Amino acid sequence: MRNTLKLSLAFVAATLAMTVAAAAQSADIPPVAGLSARIIQLFLTVTVLSLAPGIAMMATSLPFIVIALSILRQGIGLQQAPPNMLIMGLALFLTFFVMEPVFVEAWNSGVAPIADQSLTEEEALKRISAPFASFMRDRVDPEAIKTLSDARGAALTAEAETSIALLVPAFVLSEIQRAFEVGFVILLPFLIIDLLVASVLMAMGMVMVPPSIVALPFKLCFFIMTNGWVAVSGALVRSYA
Repeated sequence: MRNTLKLSLAFVAATLAMTVAAAAQSADIPPVAGLSARIIQLFLTVTVLSLAPGIAMMATSLPFIVIALSILRQGIGLQQAPPNMLIMGLALFLTFFVMEPVFVEAWNSGVAPIADQSLTEEEALKRISAPFASFMRDRVDPEAIKTLSDARGAALTAEAETSIALLVPAFVLSEIQRAFEVGFVILLPFLIIDLLVASVLMAMGMVMVPPSIVALPFKLCFFIMTNGWVAVSGALVRSYA
């Protein structure tokens, strides 16, 4: 339980680090002395924290896993089983399992030292966000980085490639693309079953019977026999190994 709390705190701290870094890179506001600087800092912190959950989800494996599991459910032919809340819950726990090494590194390198007051806030934020940036950099498509950099009209330099403001959207686009590629492979067996059932029904002259209704039991039987949820979830986790 204590380790889980530590990892959760590391996740929250990393979220704050990445949002602050993105805001700093995009805003580039010069320091202001006195009370005005504190007010501006407080306003920016509250704004960043309101966006933190969405940004945190974009810097992990959650988009990839959610899309793949949603496509799997659509391929089976069940619209509400399992429900969206269960799909999201499973994706969250799989994401936590995949991202645990990143959370641990963020905790050990940044959260724990700043809790002991052995690091400054700026250095701690850099150390906390570094594991997440490394994770995204290993999975991002270079073409996505190049396209976004060209769209902004900025030269692609080594410093720009490590920018959180550029790395996060490129990573999300890469994960969505990869999730649809995996979804295509997942859908193929169910498509074959649908085509076979439709061909048999047409050969029997039962053209008024919806093929999707007849194919549903066969697809469920195939999915149960292959232990589909475990197999697909294991494959999604192994793709991050």
